[in-house]
Formats: sequence, structure tokens, C-alpha cells
Amino acid sequence: MTDHARPVALVTGATRGIGRAVAEDLGRTHRVIVHGRDRDAVDALAASLPDAVGWPADLAAGGLADLVPSLDRLDVLVHSAGVIGGDAVAETPVDEWRRVFEINVFAVAEVTRALLPALRAAKGQVVLVNSGSGFTANPTGGVYAGSKFALRALGDALREEERPHGVRVSSVHPGRVATDMQRELRAKEGGEYDETRYLEPASVARAVRLVVDQTRDGTLESVSLRPFGG
Repeated sequence: MTDHARPVALVTGATRGIGRAVAEDLGRTHRVIVHGRDRDAVDALAASLPDAVGWPADLAAGGLADLVPSLDRLDVLVHSAGVIGGDAVAETPVDEWRRVFEINVFAVAEVTRALLPALRAAKGQVVLVNSGSGFTANPTGGVYAGSKFALRALGDALREEERPHGVRVSSVHPGRVATDMQRELRAKEGGEYDETRYLEPASVARAVRLVVDQTRDGTLESVSLRPFGG
């Protein structure tokens, strides 16, 4: 039975990987708006959760603010959508930098800006699923890491800007996670994909849950999660 008294969460990139695990976990306690590019995948995920609706949208599309759902209140906004890309700086054209930053930074800022009135009304939370690459950059990883450094800066600034409005902002920085994106990254790096050495998406979802369940007297501003073991 649908319980519309539930708090409301919106999760971007919810149809796969970390985003899906987060949506499934929050679905136990929240009404979830699940975002993804593929309408069929969005509808299927929404139908599988106790109380959910879909938001199919391309975050790289123009006029993004006009596509964001109209909400009176929003308790939790989780940004999990992201892309990888780029190569060595000498080999990466500016259009590739723009493509990665468009999804990993600009869309996050625009969706958040459009939803701030609803977040303020609920005194809600913004959770940015960042990366270990938000702290360090490796050769050929400058484009992706640059976008994640920028995302960390966005979160840090937003946290202080929204503090007077009662909106809390947190960043979660997982290491390597067993996802399709990680498989793509390992292929790009020329390495073996061994999911036994990586975090499970559900582990990252538990870190997000820890942030969401934090009592209002505190904020988990930054959570760093790394694979443990061989």
C-alpha cells in the first residue's frame, strides 16, 4: 500500500550500479523518484519498489531546469548519475572535457538549483556520490578527476550556502565499485576487472543510508569508503 506520508527522495542515475542500490535501499523507507535515461528501465525499477515514480530524462539535454519534477518538498536528493571519459591531457579535446563536466558537474548544479525550494521546505539533504578521484588524480584520469574535484567544491560551497536554510549537504567518496562503469574503466586502463577486489554497490548504498539517517544535530560532511582486502 502506498504511504504518501513517507519522506520523499530523488535519486539520479538510479537504474544501474550505485544509483540502483541507493534507490532500492531508500525505497524501504521513502517514496522514491527514480531517474534514468532509459524510460523502460526507469519504469521497471519504479514498479519494483514499494512506493516510487519514474523520471526519465537526459541530464545532458538543454533546458534541464524545465525537466525537473515539480515538488512541494524534497527530503533527500542523491546525485548518483555520472560518466567517465577523457585520456591524457595531450590527447583529450575540449569537447570531451565538456561532455564529462556536463553530466558530473553542470547537471548536478542545475538539478540541485531547481530543487532547492523543495529541499528548503523540507529542510532536506543533498548527497553527492563522488569518488576517490575527488581527492587524487592519476595519469590519463585528469578529465574524470577534474570533474570530481569540481563536484567536491560544489558540495563544500553548497553546504555553507544552504546551512542558514536548514539544508544539509554531504559527499560520499567510494573507491572502486563493482559496476558496469568500473568494467568500462578497467578496460580503458588495460587492466583486469575483478569484482572480488571492489566494493559492492550495496556497500555504497549503506554509506548513503548512514548519511541520510544522521540526526539533525550533525552532518556527515564527507564519507570516504574503500575496498578492504586483496
